Amino acid sequence: VQLQACGGGLVQAGGSLRLSCAASGRTFSGYALGWFRQVSGKERESVAVISWSGARTYYDDSVSGRFTISRVNANNTVALQMNNLKPEDTAVYYCAAGVPFDRVLSRRGVKYWGQGTLVTVSS
Repeated sequence: VQLQACGGGLVQAGGSLRLSCAASGRTFSGYALGWFRQVSGKERESVAVISWSGARTYYDDSVSGRFTISRVNANNTVALQMNNLKPEDTAVYYCAAGVPFDRVLSRRGVKYWGQGTLVTVSS
């Protein structure tokens, strides 16, 4: 099972980036997919999570209104559109898959992690 994330980079404050993650190696039917981020010395935190059907989404308060999570089940992909980026969004971003939705929010339900992709926002 592999989750391959891409799309990170360096951007100025106010700019946008789009992260993508492709999952392979098994079917992810029923799985919630999400994005988490981690700053050195701090715990990994949930940023956005989307349910299998897409009917449920979660956003951390710090990104609500600026980030949008989406998924395409036919391709086993999940994306995170990040707009109006701020320096405090700088972190390594990880995609993840797990069940159930509510436990994925707290990382306890995450079963698979992707490798991280670095997002750096300059002021």
